Amino acid sequence: MNTMNQTNKIQAAYYVGNKGFEISTTQAVPPAADEVRLAVGYVGICGTDMHIYHGVMDQRVAPPKVIGHEMSGTIVELGESVSGFALGDEVVVRPLDYCDDCPACDAGHSHICHNLKFMGIDSPGAFQDYWTVKARTLHKLPKSVSLKQGALIEPLAVACHDVARARLVAGEKAVIIGGGPIGQLVAQVAKSTGADVLISEVNESRLAFAKGNGILTVNPVEQNLSEYVSEWTEGKGADVVFEVSGVKQAIEAMTEIAAVRARICMVAIHSEKPAIDLFQFFWKELELLGARVYEYQDFEKAIELLANKEIDIEPYITSVSILSEINKAFEQMSGNPQGMKALVSCQAMAENSTVVGS
Repeated sequence: MNTMNQTNKIQAAYYVGNKGFEISTTQAVPPAADEVRLAVGYVGICGTDMHIYHGVMDQRVAPPKVIGHEMSGTIVELGESVSGFALGDEVVVRPLDYCDDCPACDAGHSHICHNLKFMGIDSPGAFQDYWTVKARTLHKLPKSVSLKQGALIEPLAVACHDVARARLVAGEKAVIIGGGPIGQLVAQVAKSTGADVLISEVNESRLAFAKGNGILTVNPVEQNLSEYVSEWTEGKGADVVFEVSGVKQAIEAMTEIAAVRARICMVAIHSEKPAIDLFQFFWKELELLGARVYEYQDFEKAIELLANKEIDIEPYITSVSILSEINKAFEQMSGNPQGMKALVSCQAMAENSTVVGS
């Protein structure tokens, strides 16, 4: 087994419920034959992490649990059967643990495995200074992509999957309903295809963020979205609509603004079963496409977009905190529409471990 210098003790942030994290020293997990051990560089805080923080996923997460899945790191230990990777490789993790033995996996769709476990939710995650994972989850980062940028590969891969599912091509008109972090990234990936892109969003700071990154915007509270899209598309309607907001009004709008034979990509998770205007699907021959997480090629595409500088990911990094201040990082992102992506640095620990919580 190949190893770099590292310790047998690790620092990990355990979500303990009630908006609290406890920093603990625990034993390192040695890699099995098909696993690697990573020195975790940076971990991003995503919407799912915020749901966990607010206690709405406690039954699934079963605290205390180390969470976190948007990450970058460096290989410091290799399992004996691991090939294709070397000590010192900088990588990101595609945090899906699939069974490889169900109808979905057999059909080549392991990302929606019938028995899928999401790393950092259903199993221990990345908010620790060392993390042991299966080698099959790794993607190498080129030298042109930093570890800090690498922590945003996972959400960018979500956007790549959404755009791929929608089959968006150059010259088409795409409307993204919802300008949160994923909606903004979908807009950037869509723009990289050569499509014309519009974000519909009600929050002024998110509208300003999109404009600052070269995306056309509309506030549906101030302007009628259907009329705006009709004028923008010269009466045709949008070729592709991405629903990323998860609100009832978006469900009503998505079929209105869609062109004949448009594709609607459902990205958002809706807390309640929405009423959908099925008549519009009949009348316009629309398609509704689901998009869940990502596949291997979506991670590779996301890395390629950053490596080739087709997307500038730096503006998405709102803040960087150290692991011992993780609760502060979550507090700052809670209910903060200005925030896009908070990162936690897991190799920059404060001198003493502390317990933090609300």
